[in-house]
Amino acid sequence: MTSILAITNQKGGVGKTTTAINLAAAIARRKRRTLLVDLDPQGNSSLAFFDSAEVVASMFDVLSEQHVDLRQVIRPSKVENLSLAPARLSLAKLEQQLVGQFDAPFKLKDALLGIQKDYDFIVLDTPPTLGILTVNALVAATHLLIPVQASYFAIEGTDDLLETYSRIRARPNPDLKMAGVLITLFDRRTNIAKDAVEQIRSVFGPALFKTRISRNVRLEESPAYRQTIFTFAPSSPGAIEYRKLAEEVIARVQADRVARHSEDAA
Repeated sequence: MTSILAITNQKGGVGKTTTAINLAAAIARRKRRTLLVDLDPQGNSSLAFFDSAEVVASMFDVLSEQHVDLRQVIRPSKVENLSLAPARLSLAKLEQQLVGQFDAPFKLKDALLGIQKDYDFIVLDTPPTLGILTVNALVAATHLLIPVQASYFAIEGTDDLLETYSRIRARPNPDLKMAGVLITLFDRRTNIAKDAVEQIRSVFGPALFKTRISRNVRLEESPAYRQTIFTFAPSSPGAIEYRKLAEEVIARVQADRVARHSEDAA
């Protein structure tokens, strides 16, 4: 069964795309066939692997009235076992196109049906909004991962995201599970960061991943060189932390599968 992981937070600047890129690469490096789907019109996940001039067909063509098959958009990356479905700025026009369409929230789910058997993990990088693209990701996903910056206003706005999560589970995707909450941009030298961790822990409890992603200049630099952290700075704290995160994510997903199998058998 394919695990589809939506990485979502409507706040910008929380390390969402950095997590999508490096978590997908870390899972692929563990010999899981992995697809990274860029649903952010800014296309930063795509630019971490390809020059913008190289991206012709994109997720806009798949989800819009163009009805392009997803297989025509997917491209292999330089990372073994990792492919990418890229985005372009044209994706920003999708919201307007889909207004009023009764099946608008299901466009991505329908597009993924034909290719799921080809991948063990599909990672969805979403835009920093709770618009139709993010809703599509949550409807299609099996799991939600929420990156939260270790800052004073860490959990500001998460109420809206959790409400959206509950609504998606109530109707269009009752099987959606919480993979976990990831602390990002953590600076162990500051009291604010430590206080933020305790604040996040008090809200999310066991959903919080043990792994924290430290503030790291190497993580910020690597996309500019079209590399993941594992080739750009393989010994850096960022590389070590994303390897650990991949282990946690895989373990949690497998535990969910076992629990669901037990429920079905009961």
